[in-house]
Amino acid sequence: MKNYNDRIRELREDHDLTQTQVAAVLGIDQRTYSNYELGYRALPIEHLIRLCKYYKVSADFVLGIEL
Repeated sequence: MKNYNDRIRELREDHDLTQTQVAAVLGIDQRTYSNYELGYRALPIEHLIRLCKYYKVSADFVLGIEL
């Protein structure tokens, strides 16, 4: 089962974006975003929401929640 850091990396790669570009969308440094993808830092809920809106996906998808 994939965790959210794998999913945000895959979403970024599927959209042909760099970590720097996604970090700019979130208003953070690239190193901070890299830490989210690597699982070194937890993704804050406000960043989860912004990424979901940006990629037009649900939070359930990003979090790997299946009902």
